[in-house]
Amino acid sequence: MKPEKRPDQEERVRLPKVAVVLYRPRLPENIGAVARAACNMGLRRLIAVQPQDLDFERMAMMATGPGVELLTRMEVHDDLAGALAPFQYVVGATARLGGVRRAFFSPREMAARLIALSASNDIALLFGPENFGLTNAELPLCHALVTIPTGDCSSLNLAQAVMVLAYELFVAAAEPRPRSEPRLADTRELESMYAMLQESLLKINFISHQNPEHWMFNVRQLFQRHGLRAREAQVIKGICRQIDWYVRSRLAAKKDGQGL
Repeated sequence: MKPEKRPDQEERVRLPKVAVVLYRPRLPENIGAVARAACNMGLRRLIAVQPQDLDFERMAMMATGPGVELLTRMEVHDDLAGALAPFQYVVGATARLGGVRRAFFSPREMAARLIALSASNDIALLFGPENFGLTNAELPLCHALVTIPTGDCSSLNLAQAVMVLAYELFVAAAEPRPRSEPRLADTRELESMYAMLQESLLKINFISHQNPEHWMFNVRQLFQRHGLRAREAQVIKGICRQIDWYVRSRLAAKKDGQGL
């Protein structure tokens, strides 16, 4: 007879901590179909960013039943960074690979990763527009990428892609969690840190003053690969302040020396 597990040992993926985020969705029918797919798999948070059309009747026609209720609670935002600010971990769904999209999870690997993270972190599954998906401009906001393997016909409907990822999460929700992970820094905290870090690295000429965002992309990937806790982001900001103080003091000393 197996020993009874304590409640903390029974932890599983927290589906209420996971939100589906649609960036620039084009068709209200697709938003409705996504709401239905999310509800099918136990997800209850839906966010639309810069949607082109929010015709509720057309959305509801595809959502049906509980999906319509999800549509009534759907958040709508004008800015992607603002919409993702409260989330500590953002997974971007992409069909295109190569270039800067070299590191990615399969849906099952993604679900396994989120089992531990969902205990203390809010998670966003980010999907791009139906016609071309996420561009490189959105990738810096993602902590990880996930791609859905397909056959020769590689084009998936938006709701189909959401269903595949949501299904893997739903299955993972029924599996015992090996351990939980502490809360990571959310997007707002990270973007503030990256802004300070970029300024500091420019001051010490560690990155090029021409197109610094390009050089910062590798820095972002370094931290996103491991995940930063909120306190760790504050430590890095403190280091940046110290670098700033040191550079200013050295410049002041040099200026005083030249004036003698």
